[in-house]
Amino acid sequence: MAGRAVRAGDEDADSSSRIAAIRGALGFLTRLPVSHRDGDWDAFRARPVAFPIVGYVAGALVAVPFVGAGLLSTFAEGSIPAATVALGYLLTVYAVTGVHHLDGVADLGDALVVHGDAARRREVLKDTTTGVGAISSVSIVVAGLALGGFSLAGLPALEAAGVAVAAEVGAKLGMAALACFGSAAYDGMGRRITSAASPRGFVLPALVALPATALTWPNPAAAVALAGAIGGICLPWTWANRRLGGLSGDIFGAANEIGRAAGVHAGVIAWTLW
Repeated sequence: MAGRAVRAGDEDADSSSRIAAIRGALGFLTRLPVSHRDGDWDAFRARPVAFPIVGYVAGALVAVPFVGAGLLSTFAEGSIPAATVALGYLLTVYAVTGVHHLDGVADLGDALVVHGDAARRREVLKDTTTGVGAISSVSIVVAGLALGGFSLAGLPALEAAGVAVAAEVGAKLGMAALACFGSAAYDGMGRRITSAASPRGFVLPALVALPATALTWPNPAAAVALAGAIGGICLPWTWANRRLGGLSGDIFGAANEIGRAAGVHAGVIAWTLW
C-alpha cells in the first residue's frame, strides 16, 4: 500500500509538472491570458514537449480566420476577399503570439549587416538601436507571412487551417530542437533554455508534433508545412552557430517567426503541386 501511495504521489507530481510546463510555455510563446505560478518557467525549460503543445493551441487560434471565412462563404452568398482573410490571419497571429518574437528578427537583421567578428555581432544583438537591417528583416518576415496568408486564403478552408496549424506546430518543434540540440553563445535567455534540455528530450516533442502532418491528409501539404517550418528555423540556427558562436534568446524569437512563414509557404506550394 505504501508503494502504491508513493507511486500515486509521483504521478501527481509529474502531472503537476507537465501542467506547469504548459503554463510556462504559454506565457513565453503567446499573449494568452494564462495564470502563472512560481516554477512554471523552470518546468517549461525542462520539458521541451511543451513547445509543440503550445503550437497546437496557437495554431488552432490563428486558423480561425480561414475557418470563419469558409463558413461564411458556405452560408452566405459570395466570399470574403482573400486579402481580407490574409489580414485577419496576420492580425490573429500577432494577437495570439505577440510581437515580442519580432524583436529577435529585428536584432538578427542588424547583426546580419554589421561588419566584424562574433563579439561585435553579439554586441549588436544586445543594442537597443534600430538599424536598417532590423527594419528590412521585420518587413520581409511580416510581408512574407501576409503573402503566405493570402495564398492560404485561396485553399479550401479546412486545408488552409490545417496548413496554418502545421506551420505553427512545426515552428514550435523547431524551437524545441534548438533547445535540445543547440548551445548558447553567452549567458542569457538562450543559455537558460538550452541548459535545461538534452538531445534525448527531443523524442517526445517530435512524437507530439507528428499528428499535425495528417491535418490535410491525403494531401501532404500539412506534412510539408511542418517540415518547411523546421527548415526555416535551420537558417538562423546555422547562421548563429557560424557567426555568433551559438544561440541567444533573439535567435529563438527570430527562428519562430521565420519558421512559421517558411512553413506556410511550403504548405501552399505542396498543395498547389500535389
